[in-house]
Amino acid sequence: MNKSTYKITKMDCASEESMIRMKLDSIPSIAKLDFNLSERILAVFHKNDLSEITKNLNELNLDSTLISSVKFESEFTIEQEEINRKYLLQVLIINFSFFLIEIIVGFIANSMGLVADSLDMLADAIVYGMSFLVVGKTLFYKKRVAKLSGYFQLTLALLGFIEVIRRYFLIDEIPDYQLMIIISALALIANAISLYILQRSRSSEVHMKASMIFTSNDIIVNAGVIVAAIFVLAFSSPLPDLIIGVIIFTLVLRGALRILKL
Repeated sequence: MNKSTYKITKMDCASEESMIRMKLDSIPSIAKLDFNLSERILAVFHKNDLSEITKNLNELNLDSTLISSVKFESEFTIEQEEINRKYLLQVLIINFSFFLIEIIVGFIANSMGLVADSLDMLADAIVYGMSFLVVGKTLFYKKRVAKLSGYFQLTLALLGFIEVIRRYFLIDEIPDYQLMIIISALALIANAISLYILQRSRSSEVHMKASMIFTSNDIIVNAGVIVAAIFVLAFSSPLPDLIIGVIIFTLVLRGALRILKL
């Protein structure tokens, strides 16, 4: 077994990780991919030479550079993957549960921010679910599932923008800022618990790293909805709520477009 380490300058989010994984997944000699997003480092554990690996990485035009390639004696087992699946199942349940809570309360409170955050939760739940679907499947199936996920997230984002526009022109009702704060605070706690669960796995696998990134982003989004609620109270206007909705849907749209580039 060999461990080849690459510096990938343009790898700055989970979408690039997914692109790389899809590109390299057809190479049978690869045993494992280990991503470090903060350092933009990819470690490839593989057999045979790395010419095909390097060629495929270069085709992605992400500015890949081989740093080192050394012998690596350890073999990989399925125990860690099973642990990862257990943790992913837990955060999937949390995300989907809060999707239901937030979308119901969002309509009751007339809050676009809560509705948008609920759809962001749903988009993340889809990503977590996709991690289960692709285990042991072929490259074709992985790409097909990723494509369906991208189109679904794109649809969510576009429907969200349409709803924001409809509310801006047709609805002048002030959202219930108290419900916005309460539900967003609970969602923030739920996402903090999800992040803790994922970090317990101590995994550097791409799907686990991506899940941690999505959950960290969700915590920021939850805080954003709380801030928007405070501005709704301060200015007695629905505009802050609509603005945070646009921001959240923009994040979902950006993620969908990156997935569809696969």
